[in-house]
Amino acid sequence: MILFKVLSRLLDYPDQELYDMLPELDAMVSGEDSLPADTRALLGHFMRWAQHRTLTQWQENYVQTFDLTQDHSLHLTHHTFGDDRGRGPALIELDEHFRSYGYEVNERRELPDYLPLILEYVSTLDDTQARWFLGQMKRVLQRLAENLDKAESPYAALVRLVESRANVIPRDDLARSA
Repeated sequence: MILFKVLSRLLDYPDQELYDMLPELDAMVSGEDSLPADTRALLGHFMRWAQHRTLTQWQENYVQTFDLTQDHSLHLTHHTFGDDRGRGPALIELDEHFRSYGYEVNERRELPDYLPLILEYVSTLDDTQARWFLGQMKRVLQRLAENLDKAESPYAALVRLVESRANVIPRDDLARSA
């Protein structure tokens, strides 16, 4: 699904390739009729925010937001476990889930709980499966969005968008959609 691919890219560390393709990406999103108008507007607003900065300014904002503030970590298990020993088994379980669906995490050299990587994976699922998978992370997504809101980060809106797609769907309904 295009929404999760775009969110994955926008929530990842901004590089020259992304910076150069922002106008094209913005045009593509604004013309994507499968996305609700408010979603297109929100994504467009963020991309215009990024375009009004130099790449270095955007990168500095990203590092300040996500790398230097633990409460904003894009590694979702950090919000549940911190550096506790329980985090390891959660990471292993998530990695095994990805592998069972043929999704190879090691190519990205990121931990499997990294939100952009999760969104990349979710983009391969149908809508019901995506909502169910993200629904398992809803509380963490809410906490992350709240922390970003408090900091008045432009990234808060993107995380809120992910959170809005996170709905726990009963497994019976999930099985019927498969």
